[in-house]
Amino acid sequence: MKLDTKKALAVATFGVGKDRIVFNTARLSDIAEALTKQDMRDLYVDGAISIRDIQGRKAVIRRTSRRRAGSIKKKIKGGKRQYITITRKLRAYLVELLNQEKITKDQFLFYRNEIRAHRYKSKAHLKERMEMKK
Repeated sequence: MKLDTKKALAVATFGVGKDRIVFNTARLSDIAEALTKQDMRDLYVDGAISIRDIQGRKAVIRRTSRRRAGSIKKKIKGGKRQYITITRKLRAYLVELLNQEKITKDQFLFYRNEIRAHRYKSKAHLKERMEMKK
């Protein structure tokens, strides 16, 4: 028995997709006699027509990003400006001492390398270390 038109009527009546409408095989003759939307509603209430639940779609689980060279987001230290100011100040002080001939060229190069290696926190710290060295 071909019930495509009845299924189309049921689709229009219930507002669902045709794959969700299921006819009871024992009551196919009753379904074949239905002509109106009201007939379809009555058959639904009687149990001759049932509507499947929505199956839905399988959730797409996205792969989390891997931790590698391009995806590591480090917190940037805000100390660059501070480093620049202290380095310039200490280097200027060393040049001043060198010009006044209070330190030798070798001492100048040694202290300059130590400034570059972040060994001194301030000008006072540098002076203190210079006094200890003498």
